[in-house]
Amino acid sequence: MSASDEHPLIFDRALVKARRRRFGPGAPSFLADFAVQELTERLAGINRTFDTICSLTAVPGLEAALRAGGSQGQVITMDTAPNLVPQDGQPGLAADEEFLPFAPESLSCFLSTLTLQLVNDLPGSLIQIRRALAPDGLFLGVLLGGSSLREVRQVFLQAEAELAGGASLRVAPFPDVREMGALLQRAGFALPVVDSDKITVRYSDFLTFVVELRQLGWANPLVQRSRTFLRRDVLMRAAELYHEHYSDPDGRIRASFELVWITGWAPHESQQKPLRPGSAKTRLAEALGTKEHTLGADEEKN
Repeated sequence: MSASDEHPLIFDRALVKARRRRFGPGAPSFLADFAVQELTERLAGINRTFDTICSLTAVPGLEAALRAGGSQGQVITMDTAPNLVPQDGQPGLAADEEFLPFAPESLSCFLSTLTLQLVNDLPGSLIQIRRALAPDGLFLGVLLGGSSLREVRQVFLQAEAELAGGASLRVAPFPDVREMGALLQRAGFALPVVDSDKITVRYSDFLTFVVELRQLGWANPLVQRSRTFLRRDVLMRAAELYHEHYSDPDGRIRASFELVWITGWAPHESQQKPLRPGSAKTRLAEALGTKEHTLGADEEKN
């Protein structure tokens, strides 16, 4: 069963893959560099040894950073773009994030860096990741969150509304951080944790920013995108609006990125579990050193 059998197709996956093949080798790496540093620090803070680690995306410097952080396990690199899979004899394969080719319980750690925000069936991908993990295996990922690129999204909507009599999405929608914990639980992960970083990146001008978005593959991969070329007057008006509302005194513009970090474990009997309701052996009042009061009948109704 494919993702399209149960879920609407939001992203044009063929376009996403084509952009990855074309722009991936030379795409700007500032966000990936930040993510790699943070990811390896988080992984180093976990007192565990992982024998088989899979990186869901080919990220420059990730394996070297893992080694520097003390990881000794085998690292398998997967990517949708065959030209980004390691060619030097290192373990790697070309595959789609929506259809993972791993056997159940075959990996001890799964890492995902800035790729899952463009899958059509995010719950389905998370379920596949959890199934591929051995019991007590770790999933650690980072993806773009919903507040990312809010400025460029707003100026394009306003510019097209003014000049074209209507507006279409020019930037992909990204997952909301508030939903990610529930998605991890739905996928069957234990001990889910979600948090986010908000990063501001400055650019010399709007057009440079737009070019980088295209190189990163985040400009407009929507199935329902407009099939006409972006009009020059709309682009120029969007640039004016951006510099008007989101520029600093030195003339440089600001762009917001939200990085959502998600962590979950494949269930295992050794993991901590919440107590059953009513099984506590100490009353809260005793722990706090206060007197316990019982509500009267009238108070209970209110």
